[in-house]
Amino acid sequence: MTANPETKAFLDEVAEFDAKPFYEMTPAEAREAWYAMCYLFAGSPEPVASIDDRIIPGPGGDLELRSYTPDGLRPFGSLVYFHGGGWVVGTVDTYQIPCRALANATGCKVFFPTYRMAPEYPYPAAAEDCYAALMYIANNAAELDIDPERIAICGDSAGGNLTAAVSLMARDRGGPQAAFQLLIYPVTDHDLETPSYREFAEGYLLEAESMRWFWDHYVPNAEMRNEAYASPLRAPDLSGLPAALVMTAECDVLRDEGESYAARLEAAGVSVTLSRADGTIHGFMHPLAGRLPFAEAGLAEAASALRTALA
Repeated sequence: MTANPETKAFLDEVAEFDAKPFYEMTPAEAREAWYAMCYLFAGSPEPVASIDDRIIPGPGGDLELRSYTPDGLRPFGSLVYFHGGGWVVGTVDTYQIPCRALANATGCKVFFPTYRMAPEYPYPAAAEDCYAALMYIANNAAELDIDPERIAICGDSAGGNLTAAVSLMARDRGGPQAAFQLLIYPVTDHDLETPSYREFAEGYLLEAESMRWFWDHYVPNAEMRNEAYASPLRAPDLSGLPAALVMTAECDVLRDEGESYAARLEAAGVSVTLSRADGTIHGFMHPLAGRLPFAEAGLAEAASALRTALA
């Protein structure tokens, strides 16, 4: 399997920067590099009808919650977006482009909560914060102009991991169950020896050693990585979870674990669609949407699934 011409041209361009990989950076350096990558490659933000920022309570302190409201009739269906970045990088501002695009493409109000990031706050802080954000949104639906029966959750990469974890938490704790979950090239397991990890370990932007670096920061206790809320693929039971769309990239170390998670959801009786973007790499939806031609089709597929689920 090889990258298609558009992706290979992009990877060749990136290689000319000769930038340090994440695993050779400090967390502070990684956060600066992520911001620069989003600025260079993510594209331009779309206008939306309104944006609101508020502070909400979290289990370890206050959290930021931004909402993007499109034009349309109220109450809105809604999407809660948990961001990627290896549980270490990512901010409200670096994720405004996909949130705005999803709001316009779905007609849903999109919520973007912050969460405590590693290594300052290791597992399970991020997962607990994301669950608390979902609880807040569901419990304050009337004030937020949303329909509490039409809430979907979504995340890319580490955010896909958090989406899966929150779905499990809501089921296990009797909390607000989402109507749908969208997992975009999700992290679902701590196994770094899958075929896709071996095949795409280097040279495809997200490298295997960088994922090891992210895991070491997020779950430094190796035994805790086996827990379902850290590695959802290892959950003994995946029944009773929301219907899902799982999106993967062919040339991505995370491909196999995402596709294995989709297979396990299906085996557990969950309605699931698996979609692989052939010939492209991790991040094609964000932060590389401005440079790779596959983001538009991916956004259209995600938006269609969300509109159907929240109709």
